[in-house]
Amino acid sequence: MARTAADTLVDILEDWGVEVIFGLPGDGINGLMEALRRAADVLNAGRKIAILAGQGALGAADELEQVAETLGAPIIKALLGKAVVPDDSPYTTGAIGLLGTRPSQEAIEQCDTLLMVGTSFPYIEFLPQPGQARGVQIDIDPTRIGLRYPVEVGLAGDSRRTLQALLPLLRRNEDRSFLEQAQQGMQNWWALMEERGTRQDKPMKPQVVAWELGKRLRDDAIIITDSGTIATWAARQIKIRRGQMFSLSGTLASMACGLPYAIAAQVAYPNRQVVGLVGDGCFSMLMAEFATAVKYNLPIKIVIVKNNTLGQIKWEQMVFLGNPEYGVELQPIDFAAFARACGGTGFTIEDPSDCGDILDQALATPGPVAVEAVVDPFEPPMPPKVRPDQAFHFVQSLARGQPQRAEIAKTIAESRVKEMI
Repeated sequence: MARTAADTLVDILEDWGVEVIFGLPGDGINGLMEALRRAADVLNAGRKIAILAGQGALGAADELEQVAETLGAPIIKALLGKAVVPDDSPYTTGAIGLLGTRPSQEAIEQCDTLLMVGTSFPYIEFLPQPGQARGVQIDIDPTRIGLRYPVEVGLAGDSRRTLQALLPLLRRNEDRSFLEQAQQGMQNWWALMEERGTRQDKPMKPQVVAWELGKRLRDDAIIITDSGTIATWAARQIKIRRGQMFSLSGTLASMACGLPYAIAAQVAYPNRQVVGLVGDGCFSMLMAEFATAVKYNLPIKIVIVKNNTLGQIKWEQMVFLGNPEYGVELQPIDFAAFARACGGTGFTIEDPSDCGDILDQALATPGPVAVEAVVDPFEPPMPPKVRPDQAFHFVQSLARGQPQRAEIAKTIAESRVKEMI
């Protein structure tokens, strides 16, 4: 039987990975085009459209920014999608969730339409309330469509190619106020991140380490972080650039992934810069693998933020449960000395005024390097917007006998005062 032009178009769209799900009417070209039209109708009807993009949208930066420009929609990033678009893109509001940004949270709270692209972000309390926003979702795995948030139209396929097929059907949203509000919010947010990242307090703030490191990374850097409070500092303080890569255990939040991830990344990409920003609790769990990096002369650079505490567990006990910390103290380790004992190079940073210079030395040193950055153990990973129940539980934990409660309260109070000046 002779093939028609419609058959050829079906083949092209199927190669793009665009499929019809949820029993949309029609088969072949009719069904595919109907799915795209229905998705476009939902998005074109929105006034305040937000885009939530995850690691499944990696490689679709240009298409995401074109959609964002057309719809006047900010791009919110799940953490594994931090490199989906660069942090200096005028369309992104950065991360979402406990370690996200305030503009991202506000965009989610105010949007009337949500386009999810390549993400299965699991924390539904940070997504729109049911019934608040109409939904469209693009995912290569059709079983994940509608899993986290109810959507009207789902397109199963490759993110980049599906967006390419969808773009011609989208109309320009002439009301730019929602995007402009997000852009103004991000200007204020980055000013706040710079203020936190350049403070000269002693003990050194962990934000300073991440901020100074981010400025020094090469354009081809592969950035690895770990689970815990360190993920907050990496998510917020490192401005990822186009061409860089970023990863952590975003699905399982497994501790100790940072060092082996860095080793694997350097083996896979021997000519790229590989840098790990990890916590002391995570590093100490698999620290012997630093000897593996020495054995194979892998030039990884591991920056260890040292506060002698399982920080995420500590703050979750206080803010989520209202209990004093329990069982989170770590045995102090001289990580710089350990690196040297393994045959690598070790540096120590204690003074924030020395942070940049020492990081420059570390990044320029051949072979595997570990940098021990000693930081303030009382600096909290504050959520973008503190809920009343979180504030109540925090006060409750202090009243119940939280160790060093005076120092913790003093640290938080001083930080808020300095940010208000």
